[in-house]
Amino acid sequence: MLRLTLLLLTAAVCLNARETQPRPESVPAEYVGYLAPEPQGLLLKKGDRYAICGDSITEQKMYSRILEAYLMAARPDLEIECRQYGWSGETAGGFFGRMKNDVLRFQPTVASTCYGMNDFHYVPFTETIGAEYRKNQTQVVEAFKAAGARVVLGSSGTIHSVPPWVKSARGTWETLNLALLQLRNIDIEIAEQEKVGFADVYWPMLLQGRAARAKYGEGFKLEGGDGVHPGWAGHVMMASAYLKALGLDGDLGTLTVDLASGTATAQNGQKIKAGAAGTYRVESQRLPFAYDAGELSKDSTIAAGVALADFNTRFNRLTLKVAGTQGASVKVTWGEVSKVFTTEQLAAGVNLAAEFPQGPLKPAFDKIWNAVGEKQAYETKQIKSLFHSKEAKADMENVVKNSEVEHARLVANLKATMAPAESTLRLELVK
Repeated sequence: MLRLTLLLLTAAVCLNARETQPRPESVPAEYVGYLAPEPQGLLLKKGDRYAICGDSITEQKMYSRILEAYLMAARPDLEIECRQYGWSGETAGGFFGRMKNDVLRFQPTVASTCYGMNDFHYVPFTETIGAEYRKNQTQVVEAFKAAGARVVLGSSGTIHSVPPWVKSARGTWETLNLALLQLRNIDIEIAEQEKVGFADVYWPMLLQGRAARAKYGEGFKLEGGDGVHPGWAGHVMMASAYLKALGLDGDLGTLTVDLASGTATAQNGQKIKAGAAGTYRVESQRLPFAYDAGELSKDSTIAAGVALADFNTRFNRLTLKVAGTQGASVKVTWGEVSKVFTTEQLAAGVNLAAEFPQGPLKPAFDKIWNAVGEKQAYETKQIKSLFHSKEAKADMENVVKNSEVEHARLVANLKATMAPAESTLRLELVK
């Protein structure tokens, strides 16, 4: 008992010795998290090979698909090549054991990880679990660094049930959630010690998950129907954490129109190809992240995640600015949809990606989205089935060589979808 008391006192002193995350009153006092470090500019470099690593939540190929599709569409100028390496049930230690064979052979230059959900064994936190997790996470980071890769160490997300498929699980979902918070704090310490990036998946999911349940009811779970594996809303939250950690600023370009003079200019991945009398043909090299319409009250929709993560403001800004309106409102028609905006709104800038989420560039984005989905599905087969088959045990290099033929075909298919897309923008004064 004395030893336990001393451990708790030591933990409290450590937490009090450093700045912690602001906590709204709706979050219980037991949730004490270290203040997450902020990213220091764009981590990505042109031509990077990005390895997206994690457990079954990564193998769902949802946040990883959002990440890759976003990078291909919104930042084609970076020419990033992605691979996802998710493996169901994996721990950080398990990943360390296979990363040389499965990941490092492809020489990634940047990597992100998402572990912790299996590492705490679905029991309340203990110092033994924490020490093992710290060791394994540190080994993974050091192995990536030794191979020349820049690293984003991601925390796990939150949990919202005691998983019935884990027979040894014990405690309540709240005590399990608090255990994951302790692993998140350890991740921050490792990221600081190793001087690598940190993606805070846990804390935004904690806050927005509670806010969403208060608004939509207990049936809304960012952690997904089983309380562990998120649906699309939760995966948008996860992708947002990694986009932030990678240093993406969300600027997809600006269109500037002066209706009085009839002039129009564009920058940062956008180009005015032709225009007269308020009608302009726009060529977009940077495409906004587009998604189907969906109910904000459903945790299964991308639209719900976009709203909760403030995704359009943070990462998906295609801005239209209009002057020369003579104080009148303006009807903006982009593709087949029209909306009316005030002079003040247009002078400040209207985010076309947010106002027209199913806009005229969505078909071009959908081609990228589908090609990424097909490629990532094969990557799971390549790593989990082919690289760990009887044939691979007999001749690993031959299996790699043969499987890379199909992977190269899928990469080529993806690159073929990454072409500038055109749309028509019409502006009309409204009296």
